[in-house]
Amino acid sequence: MGLTKELYETYCEILKEELIPAMGCTEPIAIAYGASIVKTLLGKMPNRVKASLSGNIIKNVKSVVVPATGGMHGIPAAIAAGLVAGCPQRELEVLSVLSEESIAEIKAVLRQCEIEIREADSGHIFDIQLTGTADGQEAKVRILDGHTSVVQMEKNHMPARIEGIGRNVSAGETAGADRTQLTVERIVEFAREVNLEDVEPLLDRQIRYNMAIAREGLSGTYGANVGKIIYGDGTVDVRQKARAMAAAGSDARMNGCELPVCILSGSGNQGITASVPVIVYAQELEIGREAMLRALIVSDLVTIHQKTGIGCLSAYCGAISAGCGCGAGITYLLGGGYSEIAHTIVNAVAILSGTICDGAKSSCAAKISMAVEAGILGGEMYRHGCQFYSGEGIVTKGVENTIQNVGRLARVGMRDTDKEIIRIMLGE
Repeated sequence: MGLTKELYETYCEILKEELIPAMGCTEPIAIAYGASIVKTLLGKMPNRVKASLSGNIIKNVKSVVVPATGGMHGIPAAIAAGLVAGCPQRELEVLSVLSEESIAEIKAVLRQCEIEIREADSGHIFDIQLTGTADGQEAKVRILDGHTSVVQMEKNHMPARIEGIGRNVSAGETAGADRTQLTVERIVEFAREVNLEDVEPLLDRQIRYNMAIAREGLSGTYGANVGKIIYGDGTVDVRQKARAMAAAGSDARMNGCELPVCILSGSGNQGITASVPVIVYAQELEIGREAMLRALIVSDLVTIHQKTGIGCLSAYCGAISAGCGCGAGITYLLGGGYSEIAHTIVNAVAILSGTICDGAKSSCAAKISMAVEAGILGGEMYRHGCQFYSGEGIVTKGVENTIQNVGRLARVGMRDTDKEIIRIMLGE
Protein backbone atom coordinates (compact mmCIF):
# COMPACT_ATOMS: atom_id res chain seq x y z
CA MET A 1 0.00 0.00 0.00
CA GLY A 2 1.38 3.44 -0.99
CA LEU A 3 0.01 5.12 2.11
CA THR A 4 2.36 5.10 5.06
CA LYS A 5 1.22 3.51 8.30
CA GLU A 6 0.98 7.01 9.79
CA LEU A 7 -1.25 8.28 7.00
CA TYR A 8 -3.39 5.15 7.14
CA GLU A 9 -3.99 5.66 10.85
CA THR A 10 -4.65 9.38 10.29
CA TYR A 11 -7.36 8.62 7.74
CA CYS A 12 -8.98 6.08 10.07
CA GLU A 13 -8.87 8.60 12.91
CA ILE A 14 -10.44 11.31 10.73
CA LEU A 15 -13.40 9.03 10.04
CA LYS A 16 -13.66 8.16 13.73
CA GLU A 17 -13.71 11.84 14.73
CA GLU A 18 -16.15 12.88 12.01
CA LEU A 19 -18.76 10.13 11.87
CA ILE A 20 -20.51 10.79 15.17
CA PRO A 21 -24.25 10.88 15.94
CA ALA A 22 -26.22 14.05 16.57
CA MET A 23 -29.90 14.68 17.21
CA GLY A 24 -31.18 17.67 15.27
CA CYS A 25 -29.32 20.53 13.61
CA THR A 26 -25.86 20.69 15.19
CA GLU A 27 -25.73 24.44 15.95
CA PRO A 28 -28.85 24.58 18.18
CA ILE A 29 -27.76 21.27 19.67
CA ALA A 30 -24.36 22.76 20.49
CA ILE A 31 -26.16 25.61 22.27
CA ALA A 32 -28.32 23.09 24.14
CA TYR A 33 -25.17 21.18 25.05
CA GLY A 34 -23.64 24.36 26.46
CA ALA A 35 -26.83 25.14 28.41
CA SER A 36 -26.80 21.66 29.92
CA ILE A 37 -23.25 22.32 31.13
CA VAL A 38 -24.32 25.61 32.72
CA LYS A 39 -27.14 23.89 34.62
CA THR A 40 -24.85 21.08 35.73
CA LEU A 41 -22.24 23.53 37.01
CA LEU A 42 -24.87 25.50 38.93
CA GLY A 43 -26.59 22.41 40.25
CA LYS A 44 -29.96 24.05 39.65
CA MET A 45 -32.02 25.84 37.03
CA PRO A 46 -30.73 29.38 36.36
CA ASN A 47 -33.10 32.33 36.47
CA ARG A 48 -31.05 34.23 33.91
CA VAL A 49 -28.87 33.20 30.96
CA LYS A 50 -26.71 35.50 28.88
CA ALA A 51 -25.78 34.13 25.45
CA SER A 52 -22.98 35.64 23.39
CA LEU A 53 -22.95 33.93 20.00
CA SER A 54 -20.99 34.39 16.78
CA GLY A 55 -23.01 35.51 13.79
CA ASN A 56 -22.83 32.14 12.06
CA ILE A 57 -24.29 30.43 15.11
CA ILE A 58 -27.16 32.94 15.17
CA LYS A 59 -27.67 32.39 11.44
CA ASN A 60 -27.87 28.60 11.75
CA VAL A 61 -30.16 28.54 14.79
CA LYS A 62 -32.63 31.30 13.94
CA SER A 63 -35.04 29.32 11.74
CA VAL A 64 -34.53 25.63 12.48
CA VAL A 65 -36.81 23.52 14.68
CA VAL A 66 -35.21 22.24 17.89
CA PRO A 67 -35.99 18.52 18.44
CA ALA A 68 -38.06 17.39 21.41
CA THR A 69 -39.59 20.86 21.92
CA GLY A 70 -42.92 20.32 20.22
CA GLY A 71 -41.99 22.44 17.20
CA MET A 72 -40.23 25.37 18.88
CA HIS A 73 -37.32 26.96 17.06
CA GLY A 74 -34.59 29.49 17.66
CA ILE A 75 -31.94 30.27 20.27
CA PRO A 76 -34.18 30.61 23.39
CA ALA A 77 -35.77 27.22 22.66
CA ALA A 78 -32.34 25.60 22.27
CA ILE A 79 -31.15 27.10 25.57
CA ALA A 80 -34.32 26.12 27.44
CA ALA A 81 -34.26 22.57 26.05
CA GLY A 82 -30.63 22.14 27.08
CA LEU A 83 -31.37 23.45 30.58
CA VAL A 84 -34.22 20.99 31.01
CA ALA A 85 -32.15 18.10 29.61
CA GLY A 86 -29.13 18.85 31.79
CA CYS A 87 -27.16 15.83 30.61
CA PRO A 88 -23.94 17.12 29.00
CA GLN A 89 -22.32 13.69 28.85
CA ARG A 90 -24.57 12.94 25.88
CA GLU A 91 -22.95 15.79 23.93
CA LEU A 92 -24.74 16.25 20.56
CA GLU A 93 -27.46 13.82 21.62
CA VAL A 94 -28.14 15.86 24.76
CA LEU A 95 -31.84 16.30 23.93
CA SER A 96 -32.42 12.56 23.56
CA VAL A 97 -33.25 12.39 27.29
CA LEU A 98 -36.32 14.61 26.83
CA SER A 99 -39.87 13.30 26.54
CA GLU A 100 -43.26 14.75 25.63
CA GLU A 101 -43.67 15.72 29.28
CA SER A 102 -40.51 17.83 28.96
CA ILE A 103 -42.22 20.26 26.58
CA ALA A 104 -44.18 21.81 29.46
CA GLU A 105 -40.93 22.21 31.41
CA ILE A 106 -39.25 23.89 28.45
CA LYS A 107 -42.15 26.34 28.12
CA ALA A 108 -41.94 27.07 31.85
CA VAL A 109 -38.22 27.81 31.56
CA LEU A 110 -38.91 30.20 28.68
CA ARG A 111 -41.41 32.03 30.89
CA GLN A 112 -39.35 32.10 34.06
CA CYS A 113 -35.75 32.37 32.88
CA GLU A 114 -34.59 35.68 31.44
CA ILE A 115 -32.59 34.93 28.30
CA GLU A 116 -30.40 37.67 26.84
CA ILE A 117 -28.85 37.17 23.41
CA ARG A 118 -26.16 39.22 21.72
CA GLU A 119 -23.72 38.76 18.88
CA ALA A 120 -20.15 37.97 19.94
CA ASP A 121 -17.37 40.12 18.51
CA SER A 122 -14.53 37.67 19.24
CA GLY A 123 -13.61 37.21 15.58
CA HIS A 124 -14.30 33.47 15.71
CA ILE A 125 -16.69 31.95 13.20
CA PHE A 126 -17.91 29.44 15.77
CA ASP A 127 -18.29 30.85 19.27
CA ILE A 128 -20.88 29.99 21.93
CA GLN A 129 -20.57 31.68 25.33
CA LEU A 130 -23.29 31.05 27.92
CA THR A 131 -23.44 32.50 31.42
CA GLY A 132 -26.16 31.42 33.84
CA THR A 133 -26.99 32.81 37.27
CA ALA A 134 -29.10 31.48 40.14
CA ASP A 135 -29.28 32.50 43.82
CA GLY A 136 -26.09 34.55 43.63
CA GLN A 137 -24.17 31.74 41.88
CA GLU A 138 -22.77 32.05 38.36
CA ALA A 139 -21.66 29.45 35.81
CA LYS A 140 -20.03 30.03 32.45
CA VAL A 141 -19.17 27.82 29.49
CA ARG A 142 -17.50 28.57 26.17
CA ILE A 143 -17.61 26.30 23.12
CA LEU A 144 -15.14 27.53 20.53
CA ASP A 145 -14.38 26.56 16.92
CA GLY A 146 -16.42 23.37 17.03
CA HIS A 147 -19.62 21.78 18.26
CA THR A 148 -18.17 19.89 21.23
CA SER A 149 -14.99 21.90 21.77
CA VAL A 150 -15.47 23.11 25.35
CA VAL A 151 -12.55 25.42 26.09
CA GLN A 152 -13.82 27.11 29.25
CA MET A 153 -15.95 26.14 32.26
CA GLU A 154 -16.22 28.37 35.32
CA LYS A 155 -18.27 28.56 38.49
CA ASN A 156 -18.21 31.84 40.39
CA HIS A 157 -15.27 33.00 38.24
CA MET A 158 -13.14 29.98 39.13
CA PRO A 159 -12.22 27.09 36.79
CA ALA A 160 -14.70 24.23 37.11
CA ARG A 161 -14.82 20.67 35.86
CA ILE A 162 -17.39 18.09 34.82
CA GLU A 163 -16.19 14.53 34.39
CA GLY A 164 -15.82 13.68 30.69
CA ILE A 165 -16.49 17.25 29.52
CA GLY A 166 -13.98 19.78 28.29
CA ARG A 167 -11.84 17.79 25.89
CA ASN A 168 -10.86 20.17 23.15
CA VAL A 169 -12.00 17.95 20.30
CA SER A 170 -14.47 18.90 17.61
CA ALA A 171 -15.85 16.80 14.78
CA GLY A 172 -15.21 18.36 11.41
CA GLU A 173 -12.89 21.13 12.57
CA THR A 174 -9.23 21.68 13.36
CA ALA A 175 -8.74 19.54 16.47
CA GLY A 176 -7.63 15.92 16.29
CA ALA A 177 -6.23 14.17 13.22
CA ASP A 178 -4.54 16.35 10.60
CA ARG A 179 -7.04 16.83 7.79
CA THR A 180 -4.51 18.69 5.65
CA GLN A 181 -3.03 15.26 4.89
CA LEU A 182 -6.06 14.46 2.73
CA THR A 183 -5.70 14.43 -1.05
CA VAL A 184 -8.07 12.94 -3.60
CA GLU A 185 -5.45 10.50 -4.84
CA ARG A 186 -4.68 9.26 -1.32
CA ILE A 187 -8.39 9.06 -0.49
CA VAL A 188 -9.02 6.76 -3.46
CA GLU A 189 -6.01 4.63 -2.54
CA PHE A 190 -7.11 4.41 1.08
CA ALA A 191 -10.68 3.48 0.12
CA ARG A 192 -9.43 0.77 -2.23
CA GLU A 193 -7.02 -0.87 0.22
CA VAL A 194 -8.27 -0.14 3.76
CA ASN A 195 -9.05 -3.10 5.96
CA LEU A 196 -12.79 -2.56 6.32
CA GLU A 197 -12.78 -3.96 9.85
CA ASP A 198 -10.97 -0.77 10.88
CA VAL A 199 -13.88 1.49 9.83
CA GLU A 200 -16.90 -0.77 9.25
CA PRO A 201 -18.69 -0.03 12.57
CA LEU A 202 -18.60 3.70 11.77
CA LEU A 203 -19.96 3.16 8.27
CA ASP A 204 -22.64 0.74 9.46
CA ARG A 205 -23.92 3.36 11.90
CA GLN A 206 -23.87 5.98 9.15
CA ILE A 207 -25.96 3.72 6.93
CA ARG A 208 -28.50 2.85 9.66
CA TYR A 209 -29.00 6.35 10.99
CA ASN A 210 -29.03 8.31 7.77
CA MET A 211 -31.20 5.93 5.80
CA ALA A 212 -33.66 5.76 8.71
CA ILE A 213 -34.18 9.52 8.76
CA ALA A 214 -34.39 9.60 4.95
CA ARG A 215 -37.19 7.02 5.05
CA GLU A 216 -38.89 8.98 7.82
CA GLY A 217 -38.74 12.12 5.68
CA LEU A 218 -40.47 10.30 2.84
CA SER A 219 -43.18 8.79 5.03
CA GLY A 220 -43.92 11.80 7.22
CA THR A 221 -44.77 15.45 6.65
CA TYR A 222 -41.84 17.75 7.34
CA GLY A 223 -41.23 21.32 6.28
CA ALA A 224 -41.63 21.90 2.55
CA ASN A 225 -41.64 18.13 1.79
CA VAL A 226 -38.97 18.52 -0.89
CA GLY A 227 -38.04 14.84 -0.84
CA LYS A 228 -41.63 13.66 -1.15
CA ILE A 229 -42.24 16.00 -4.08
CA ILE A 230 -39.23 14.63 -5.96
CA TYR A 231 -40.14 11.05 -5.08
CA GLY A 232 -43.75 11.42 -6.23
CA ASP A 233 -45.50 8.07 -6.52
CA GLY A 234 -42.21 6.20 -6.33
CA THR A 235 -41.84 5.52 -10.06
CA VAL A 236 -38.49 7.27 -10.22
CA ASP A 237 -35.10 6.29 -11.57
CA VAL A 238 -32.09 5.81 -9.34
CA ARG A 239 -30.93 9.38 -9.88
CA GLN A 240 -34.23 10.88 -8.72
CA LYS A 241 -34.48 8.45 -5.83
CA ALA A 242 -31.01 9.42 -4.63
CA ARG A 243 -31.96 13.12 -4.74
CA ALA A 244 -35.35 12.48 -3.13
CA MET A 245 -34.09 10.44 -0.20
CA ALA A 246 -31.23 12.81 0.59
CA ALA A 247 -33.63 15.75 0.53
CA ALA A 248 -36.17 13.84 2.63
CA GLY A 249 -33.57 13.24 5.34
CA SER A 250 -32.98 16.98 5.52
CA ASP A 251 -36.72 17.72 5.45
CA ALA A 252 -37.10 15.64 8.60
CA ARG A 253 -33.95 16.87 10.33
CA MET A 254 -34.60 20.58 9.76
CA ASN A 255 -38.15 20.31 11.02
CA GLY A 256 -37.88 18.62 14.38
CA CYS A 257 -37.47 14.90 13.69
CA GLU A 258 -35.89 13.30 16.74
CA LEU A 259 -34.04 10.54 14.89
CA PRO A 260 -30.25 10.89 15.13
CA VAL A 261 -28.06 11.57 12.12
CA CYS A 262 -24.46 10.50 11.59
CA ILE A 263 -22.84 13.87 10.90
CA LEU A 264 -19.91 14.85 8.71
CA SER A 265 -17.81 18.01 8.92
CA GLY A 266 -19.90 18.90 11.96
CA SER A 267 -23.13 18.85 9.92
CA GLY A 268 -26.02 16.40 9.73
CA ASN A 269 -27.10 17.74 6.35
CA GLN A 270 -23.63 17.09 4.98
CA GLY A 271 -23.64 13.65 6.58
CA ILE A 272 -26.93 12.83 4.86
CA THR A 273 -25.83 14.26 1.51
CA ALA A 274 -22.53 12.40 1.45
CA SER A 275 -24.02 9.03 2.37
CA VAL A 276 -27.65 8.51 1.33
CA PRO A 277 -27.19 8.88 -2.48
CA VAL A 278 -24.25 6.44 -2.49
CA ILE A 279 -26.28 3.90 -0.52
CA VAL A 280 -29.30 4.34 -2.81
CA TYR A 281 -27.16 3.76 -5.92
CA ALA A 282 -25.61 0.63 -4.40
CA GLN A 283 -28.99 -0.78 -3.41
CA GLU A 284 -30.83 0.07 -6.62
CA LEU A 285 -28.03 -1.20 -8.88
CA GLU A 286 -27.47 -4.26 -6.64
CA ILE A 287 -23.82 -3.49 -6.09
CA GLY A 288 -22.22 -5.45 -3.27
CA ARG A 289 -21.76 -4.33 0.31
CA GLU A 290 -17.96 -4.09 0.17
CA ALA A 291 -18.02 -1.78 -2.85
CA MET A 292 -20.67 0.35 -1.16
CA LEU A 293 -18.60 0.74 2.00
CA ARG A 294 -15.50 1.70 0.04
CA ALA A 295 -17.54 4.18 -2.02
CA LEU A 296 -18.85 5.71 1.24
CA ILE A 297 -15.26 6.20 2.39
CA VAL A 298 -14.51 8.10 -0.84
CA SER A 299 -17.60 10.27 -0.43
CA ASP A 300 -16.99 10.99 3.26
CA LEU A 301 -13.31 11.84 2.92
CA VAL A 302 -13.73 13.91 -0.26
CA THR A 303 -16.38 15.95 1.56
CA ILE A 304 -14.11 16.45 4.57
CA HIS A 305 -11.19 17.34 2.29
CA GLN A 306 -13.15 20.14 0.66
CA LYS A 307 -14.48 21.45 3.97
CA THR A 308 -11.00 21.58 5.49
CA GLY A 309 -10.11 24.59 3.34
CA ILE A 310 -13.51 26.22 3.78
CA GLY A 311 -13.97 25.94 7.55
CA CYS A 312 -16.86 24.61 9.59
CA LEU A 313 -19.24 27.56 8.95
CA SER A 314 -19.24 30.11 6.15
CA ALA A 315 -21.41 31.74 3.51
CA TYR A 316 -20.67 28.77 1.24
CA CYS A 317 -23.32 26.07 1.41
CA GLY A 318 -21.72 22.94 2.86
CA ALA A 319 -24.19 20.72 1.03
CA ILE A 320 -22.34 21.57 -2.18
CA SER A 321 -19.14 20.03 -0.83
CA ALA A 322 -21.07 16.94 0.24
CA GLY A 323 -22.80 16.78 -3.15
CA CYS A 324 -19.38 16.72 -4.82
CA GLY A 325 -18.41 14.04 -2.31
CA CYS A 326 -21.38 11.81 -3.10
CA GLY A 327 -20.71 12.28 -6.83
CA ALA A 328 -17.16 11.04 -6.23
CA GLY A 329 -18.48 8.10 -4.20
CA ILE A 330 -20.98 7.13 -6.89
CA THR A 331 -18.25 7.36 -9.53
CA TYR A 332 -16.13 4.98 -7.45
CA LEU A 333 -19.14 2.68 -7.01
CA LEU A 334 -19.52 2.53 -10.80
CA GLY A 335 -15.91 1.47 -11.26
CA GLY A 336 -14.16 4.81 -11.54
CA GLY A 337 -10.60 5.34 -10.35
CA TYR A 338 -8.64 8.41 -9.37
CA SER A 339 -8.84 10.15 -12.76
CA GLU A 340 -12.60 9.70 -13.07
CA ILE A 341 -13.19 10.79 -9.49
CA ALA A 342 -10.95 13.86 -9.83
CA HIS A 343 -12.83 15.01 -12.92
CA THR A 344 -16.19 14.32 -11.24
CA ILE A 345 -15.21 16.65 -8.39
CA VAL A 346 -13.97 19.42 -10.69
CA ASN A 347 -17.08 19.24 -12.87
CA ALA A 348 -19.39 19.27 -9.84
CA VAL A 349 -17.53 22.18 -8.25
CA ALA A 350 -17.94 24.19 -11.44
CA ILE A 351 -21.71 23.71 -11.43
CA LEU A 352 -22.85 25.00 -8.02
CA SER A 353 -20.03 26.77 -6.21
CA GLY A 354 -21.98 30.01 -5.86
CA THR A 355 -24.67 28.59 -3.56
CA ILE A 356 -24.93 30.56 -0.32
CA CYS A 357 -25.59 29.34 3.21
CA ASP A 358 -28.32 31.47 4.77
CA GLY A 359 -28.81 29.32 7.83
CA ALA A 360 -30.35 25.96 8.68
CA LYS A 361 -33.99 25.67 7.63
CA SER A 362 -36.43 23.86 5.36
CA SER A 363 -34.86 25.06 2.10
CA CYS A 364 -31.65 23.15 2.94
CA ALA A 365 -33.43 20.06 1.59
CA ALA A 366 -33.85 21.69 -1.82
CA LYS A 367 -30.20 22.74 -1.88
CA ILE A 368 -29.20 19.19 -1.00
CA SER A 369 -31.26 17.84 -3.88
CA MET A 370 -29.48 20.14 -6.33
CA ALA A 371 -26.08 19.40 -4.80
CA VAL A 372 -26.63 15.67 -5.31
CA GLU A 373 -27.70 16.39 -8.89
CA ALA A 374 -24.49 18.37 -9.47
CA GLY A 375 -22.38 15.52 -8.09
CA ILE A 376 -24.10 12.92 -10.26
CA LEU A 377 -23.97 15.16 -13.34
CA GLY A 378 -20.27 15.83 -12.77
CA GLY A 379 -19.58 12.10 -13.00
CA GLU A 380 -21.88 11.53 -15.97
CA MET A 381 -20.23 14.34 -17.90
CA TYR A 382 -16.83 12.73 -17.65
CA ARG A 383 -18.18 9.28 -18.54
CA HIS A 384 -19.48 10.90 -21.72
CA GLY A 385 -16.11 12.47 -22.49
CA CYS A 386 -17.11 15.97 -21.38
CA GLN A 387 -15.57 18.23 -18.76
CA PHE A 388 -14.90 21.79 -17.65
CA TYR A 389 -11.39 23.02 -18.32
CA SER A 390 -8.75 25.07 -16.52
CA GLY A 391 -9.39 28.79 -16.88
CA GLU A 392 -13.17 28.41 -16.97
CA GLY A 393 -14.17 30.39 -13.90
CA ILE A 394 -12.59 29.08 -10.70
CA VAL A 395 -11.65 25.76 -12.31
CA THR A 396 -7.91 25.36 -12.67
CA LYS A 397 -5.55 22.57 -13.65
CA GLY A 398 -5.56 19.75 -11.12
CA VAL A 399 -8.28 18.73 -8.69
CA GLU A 400 -6.28 19.81 -5.63
CA ASN A 401 -5.76 23.29 -7.05
CA THR A 402 -9.46 23.59 -7.84
CA ILE A 403 -10.36 22.49 -4.30
CA GLN A 404 -7.95 25.14 -2.98
CA ASN A 405 -9.73 27.74 -5.11
CA VAL A 406 -13.07 26.77 -3.59
CA GLY A 407 -11.61 27.10 -0.11
CA ARG A 408 -10.28 30.55 -0.96
CA LEU A 409 -13.61 31.60 -2.45
CA ALA A 410 -15.57 30.44 0.60
CA ARG A 411 -13.17 31.48 3.34
CA VAL A 412 -11.89 34.79 1.96
CA GLY A 413 -14.04 35.88 -0.95
CA MET A 414 -17.38 35.27 0.76
CA ARG A 415 -16.43 36.77 4.15
CA ASP A 416 -18.34 40.00 3.52
CA THR A 417 -21.17 38.04 1.92
CA ASP A 418 -21.52 36.09 5.15
CA LYS A 419 -21.75 39.28 7.20
CA GLU A 420 -24.39 40.71 4.86
CA ILE A 421 -26.44 37.51 5.00
CA ILE A 422 -26.44 37.70 8.80
CA ARG A 423 -27.48 41.38 8.72
CA ILE A 424 -30.34 40.57 6.34
CA MET A 425 -31.51 37.68 8.51
CA LEU A 426 -31.44 39.84 11.63
CA GLY A 427 -33.46 42.58 9.85
CA GLU A 428 -30.71 45.19 10.11
